[in-house]
Amino acid sequence: MRNLPIILATILLPLFAAEADDSAKPMLFGRELPLLIAPDFEFPLAESFHVAKGKWTPEGGLLKVLDLPEEKHIPVLHHQVGLARAVIEVDFLIEGAGSFLVGCDAKKHVGRVIVNAGGLSIAEDSVKPSHVLARLPLKVEPDKWHRLRVEWSGDRMAANLDGHELRAQHDYLATPKSRSWLAAGKSVKVRNLRIRGEKAGS
Repeated sequence: MRNLPIILATILLPLFAAEADDSAKPMLFGRELPLLIAPDFEFPLAESFHVAKGKWTPEGGLLKVLDLPEEKHIPVLHHQVGLARAVIEVDFLIEGAGSFLVGCDAKKHVGRVIVNAGGLSIAEDSVKPSHVLARLPLKVEPDKWHRLRVEWSGDRMAANLDGHELRAQHDYLATPKSRSWLAAGKSVKVRNLRIRGEKAGS
């Protein structure tokens, strides 16, 4: 029985690896897109990022996000690169009640992936409020790290939250993009952000 921990590790590690692969595999692409940026959150954010709302503080490998009530808007961080095809991977932890979003814009909002306590959804922004295209009920626990992968290409958008996949399609999602963004409600922590993609015509 002395070797039991080694035996269990041998059995469980491939299972954990398979679970990680399920949340990391491409959904809309036959290959992984080029890596554009992968901040380590040890230093100030690169110039391609712009804090639009809230407070986004890189510190010790984490990006700490705080709502500023006087702004009357949830925290938003823009990445000022327009991508026709994109993959955004990120870990996030919602402290208490709140939400986490990943989206893309033209002159106005185009599409978004929303995570809250009730689950995962994909919406398009041709109308107000946003038109929810697909919804996946899930229990998203607060104060726990979650892994999110968001992809878009043409009129399609897909999301994978902790291995649970959701896809949607709408003409408006094909609007040429000028930037992507992260948004968060109240207090959130972010780590392991990776943005991959290709600009139009590339």
